[in-house]
Amino acid sequence: MSTNAQTVTALEAQHVLQTYKRLPVVFVRGEGTRLFDESGRGYLDFISGIGVVVLGHAHAGLAAVVADQAKTLIHTSNLYYHPLQGQLAAKLASLSGLQRSFFCNSGTEAVEACLKFARRYWYSKGVKHRTGYVALEHGFSGRTMGALSVTANAHYREPFEPLVPGVTFVSPDDVAGLEAAVTESTAAIIAEPIQGEGGVRPLPPAFAAAIARVTRQTGTLLIADEIQCGLGRTGRTFEFQGLGWTPDLVTIGKAIGSGIPIGAALVAEHVAKEIFPGDHGTTYGGNLLSTRAAIYVLDQLSGPIAANVKAVGPVFERRLLDLQKKHPVVRSVRGAGLMRGLELAVDAQPAIDAALKAGLLVNRTAERVIRMLPPLTVSVAEIDEAIGILDRALASVPAPGSGVEVKA
Repeated sequence: MSTNAQTVTALEAQHVLQTYKRLPVVFVRGEGTRLFDESGRGYLDFISGIGVVVLGHAHAGLAAVVADQAKTLIHTSNLYYHPLQGQLAAKLASLSGLQRSFFCNSGTEAVEACLKFARRYWYSKGVKHRTGYVALEHGFSGRTMGALSVTANAHYREPFEPLVPGVTFVSPDDVAGLEAAVTESTAAIIAEPIQGEGGVRPLPPAFAAAIARVTRQTGTLLIADEIQCGLGRTGRTFEFQGLGWTPDLVTIGKAIGSGIPIGAALVAEHVAKEIFPGDHGTTYGGNLLSTRAAIYVLDQLSGPIAANVKAVGPVFERRLLDLQKKHPVVRSVRGAGLMRGLELAVDAQPAIDAALKAGLLVNRTAERVIRMLPPLTVSVAEIDEAIGILDRALASVPAPGSGVEVKA
């Protein structure tokens, strides 16, 4: 680590709250699918800000839009109208089938909004006992108190309990458990079509179908958490569209701003009719800068970038399956499109570290999974480059039984 990097890390160590375990690299510039550290070394970025920078780094068109809006008008507050919220909401309605949007600053805030809206829906209808939620094991919805309450991992939850009461967790392999968990007291089910932080786990088709059936039969609201898998990452605009779901609420974040902070709760009209002025709010949510950026990003995602994901996603999968055949330490290849995970038989951290040293950024999640979320602009050549680095990184990983194996 250079002297400049040491200065950066030392200053953080003194003044920044230590809630992150950062890897030992300082990035100062980006271009396309690459990041560059303070010494000028390039890294192939296959995590893209945890699925955020879908257009790639330093995208010229997005930069121009943001610069133009910044010198025109950034913020007015939600006390007044401006031209862009309605335009963005109309685009999202066309893409999702949900008529209305509530704009906020992140995916976690979108979850908080949807949890509130689900309760408000039943309260407005005079069914005040429907306050509970059903969430899934391995699910992750965020770290604020409401979102944390529907996040399964005890490591995240226990230091902050008691959390919001009335949450029941169900295994995504247990259809009977789902059916038993949904009662006359359940306001909503919240589920990620592909669980991201939980290890890039697509919901089993039978379980996804059971969610659709149970919500339809009981009237329970369905919150589809599309923060990580939505907006084109899997090859679909929204992953719920391939599951037979008709969600009442959808959470989005990450990709929608390609780095400009924005999230949204998408709300079906029958739910929106039960939400009233003062029920929720935000100071920054839906300001001109973020909505202008999001409109631009959505326009980009609906064009050649969508075609690129459909073209390179299958190539990515085949290359990863080839790695699985070559390396016994790889147990499975999971995910869809450009949302992929390699499940290992051992802790994934040594592979993450080896990849970083070789110039590839990937991420460890659920202990044994190498998660990959490259920009949606990634090329086949860049995929091949990443696979070559992963090949060498996996070859350096200790085999199962060598003392670093993690229980499944």
